Amino acid sequence: MTTPFQKQTVLVVDDHADNIALLSNILTDQYKVKAALSGRKAIEIARFTKPDLILLDVMMPEMNGYEVCRVLKDDPRTKNIPVIFITALGKEDDEKVGFDSGAVDYITKPVKPPIVLARVKTHLSLYDQNRTLERMVLKRTEELANSRREILYRLGRAAEFRDNETGMHVERMSHYSRIIAEATGMSRAESEIIFNAAPMHDVGKIGIPDNILLKPDKLTKAEFLIMQRHAEFGAHIIGKHDDPLLYSAAIVALSHHEKWDGSGYPRNLAGEDIPLIGRITAIADVFDALTSERPYKKAWTTDDAIDYIRQGKGVHFDPWLTELFEANLTEVLDIHDSLTDKDGESE
Repeated sequence: MTTPFQKQTVLVVDDHADNIALLSNILTDQYKVKAALSGRKAIEIARFTKPDLILLDVMMPEMNGYEVCRVLKDDPRTKNIPVIFITALGKEDDEKVGFDSGAVDYITKPVKPPIVLARVKTHLSLYDQNRTLERMVLKRTEELANSRREILYRLGRAAEFRDNETGMHVERMSHYSRIIAEATGMSRAESEIIFNAAPMHDVGKIGIPDNILLKPDKLTKAEFLIMQRHAEFGAHIIGKHDDPLLYSAAIVALSHHEKWDGSGYPRNLAGEDIPLIGRITAIADVFDALTSERPYKKAWTTDDAIDYIRQGKGVHFDPWLTELFEANLTEVLDIHDSLTDKDGESE
């Protein structure tokens, strides 16, 4: 959005220099004017300078105005710039083609200065309003996304408070999950979804009875079967959603205890039938659980935990992901050393 002291930019496109001069004279007192003598040059200027509005002649050699407009509207960089056609073609069919190409208005030649100025002012005002609205929507969307991420994180922490887990477990294993995800070649956005979904892996423990969840001794077979249900409970708590983050969180909760050889739970999935996000969080969760102290066990050394992950390659863990985990151990251990359980005691 331009400030009151900043002139908006209008790109004038016509293959005749005298037509450009005429429009420039009409506009120059109120607007900054750029010019192009061909459609291809207009596209180049629009992509580079992002004008606020384009006045585009229709009848031009090589690329006519309709073709230029369609190219602009197909390009994410220029698709929102309003285009007004300036042309001698005034038939209804001509105007329909122009509007179908993406133009917002049509001015017929010979142009009249008051008409040009009025149409340009109107569409620049609408464009400014649309950009302001888009910024407001983006801001609100980001606020909602942040709230959703925070709620998921806090639900994950709530599950820990019912368990014997330590304060920074969800934080560390989320970072480990993102490291592995990035190593697979996932985009930053995809890796970020995994990072924010991972804290929900054990939220289903909220539904496990205290006498089983908090039992300091080894669970009986019957008790362990009940404990296993936390994976399904977690998926039910999160529910089914189209939102990528909530959808991924439900998959994490349901599948992070599946094993590569099919001996995991709750669905005994094997190999690549296990969702990728579940295979990733399985490694992250187990590594952090082993290297964390619990009331019923001492923390393993990182070397012993790494050996355990290696031994589980192709049995418990995806072989490819295990190799990626090992290849990025420096980054993993940096997280391990920087996020200690003492960091989470006050939360």
